[in-house]
Amino acid sequence: MAATKHASSHTKPRATPALSGDGQDPLTLQRPQQAEDAAAPGYDTDFLSTPIATPKLNPTIKTDAVELNGSEVIPYTHFSLALSAPRRFAIWVAWNIDGGSIKKLDRKGIDFRKDPRLPAAAQVSNELYKDDRLDRGHIARRADLLWGPLPDAQKANRDSFFYTNITPQMDDFNQSARNGLWGRLEDAVFEDVEVDDLRVSVFGGPVFLRDDRFFRGVQIPREFWKVLVYTEGGTLKCKAFLLTQSLNLAESLDLNEFRVFQVKLSEIQNRAHLRFPTAMANADTLAVPRALAERAPLERQRDIDWS
Repeated sequence: MAATKHASSHTKPRATPALSGDGQDPLTLQRPQQAEDAAAPGYDTDFLSTPIATPKLNPTIKTDAVELNGSEVIPYTHFSLALSAPRRFAIWVAWNIDGGSIKKLDRKGIDFRKDPRLPAAAQVSNELYKDDRLDRGHIARRADLLWGPLPDAQKANRDSFFYTNITPQMDDFNQSARNGLWGRLEDAVFEDVEVDDLRVSVFGGPVFLRDDRFFRGVQIPREFWKVLVYTEGGTLKCKAFLLTQSLNLAESLDLNEFRVFQVKLSEIQNRAHLRFPTAMANADTLAVPRALAERAPLERQRDIDWS
């Protein structure tokens, strides 16, 4: 999740003159169809050689999800998410990365905003981030989404700034998380693994704990998770990670205690109350100690087990 402190030039169709029935009224111009009006394709379940569906919500939280057109899966350009009405943050975000067609686009002129398709009351916006140390952190990284044809990349750039894709983090959050390793996990897989077709699907989100502290009436998550799915040499791989202040959920909220752990997918499922596709569970080959005290946090990129 990358922090950010604080539309584009699509070619528009030519406006068509519209005449009144008798042809005597002055010409009027119809409003051109805007690119923003087009339905977003969302996360692609067939992006990899093995179909990978979005997570399913456990019954304990399923009724918390905000629905759009009768579905809890809310699509954007190159990503989709499920939104928690009581917590007002995403439960999960799923996104695709095509490393072979990444574009470099700036964010000039793009503002954070609520998604007008969804209830405003179910989205945390700038009231939480004004005049404090909290940053607006992207769950699906902006840079991950900027791929494909330029119009798609430009729309993904704008879509990434919807508050539904944002969670709060302290202004030195990434620095505290083992030299910024958390924010570089997607880069690391491309650097360390021969990823088939340069394609990776990613899932991420916060862990909602009952004792998360309140700030300005909002409970602030103190744990986050991320799962990378890709193929290497034709074999599906699944790698799960947890950013936490303590695997034992210590009471301390000292920023310096944030650590990144590589964990089993089942641990993410238990903490986030989700069910991932069976193909992902079968592709998770990590062996971890049963005792929490025996687990070592990731100190640097080379500590990640990609096998």
